[in-house]
Amino acid sequence: MNQELIATVLQGLESGRLAPYLGPRLLSLCEGARPPAEPEALATVLTAKVSVPGKIRHRLTAAAQFIENFKHRSTLVKGMQEAFGTQAAPSPLHRWLAALPAPLIVDTWYDDTLRSVLAATRSDWAEVQGLSQSEHVGTWSGAYGANGQALEALPAVPTLLYKPWGGHAPASNYLVSDSDFVEVLTEIDIQTPIPAEVQQRRAALGFVFLGCRFNDQLPRAFARQIMKRSAGPHYAVLPDEPTRMETRFLAEQGITRIALPLAEAAAALCGAVEA
Repeated sequence: MNQELIATVLQGLESGRLAPYLGPRLLSLCEGARPPAEPEALATVLTAKVSVPGKIRHRLTAAAQFIENFKHRSTLVKGMQEAFGTQAAPSPLHRWLAALPAPLIVDTWYDDTLRSVLAATRSDWAEVQGLSQSEHVGTWSGAYGANGQALEALPAVPTLLYKPWGGHAPASNYLVSDSDFVEVLTEIDIQTPIPAEVQQRRAALGFVFLGCRFNDQLPRAFARQIMKRSAGPHYAVLPDEPTRMETRFLAEQGITRIALPLAEAAAALCGAVEA
């Protein structure tokens, strides 16, 4: 059954009918030094140099809010820059995804891994990132060309990389604190923070979730709203037994679970083993 699902996903990705939707755990496929690949690990990095109350030290958004409130936003951004300053060596899956004819790629973590492959191998792509309202009041997203230059408007390119939580490059945009997400979640039901080009492209697409978990409200809320009015079908590689809330979310959104380890699914998609 899982092999049949992988074959279906492979066909959909290669034809551009399915869009990759990437989470932080995709970094687990990278060898060597790499930035934090879990919210808890990122919270640990951010609080290593700043004293944060113990009860929130391992809660990423709360710890980030404390740093922002008591040490200034610049301290939080500097901590994020240091945490994601390490460039992971792209995995075979990252390289394969970057070569796809994908109209849309959603990347919900702050690292530069996928965009570094795109930048090194293609010029026919552009990027749009979510912006923090504390730094860009009234502006929900920023557009960038393949060379990292800021754009007034997105060009008509074959592939659009969408990073709703921002990213390390090219402009240090981060949605990470409680207030960052409260601002977005207040408006996301009416789709205001989601760029119009993303909304347009998703209408003909289904999504394939790779390296994601839905055991927290934030990833569920963003996935739900980014998927809204998309064509489907949707698939998620989830090796671990889903929690009760994850099971409910998968059923609610019509997402088919592929119960394979991420590395095994990645190898099958890349052709390293027979799908």
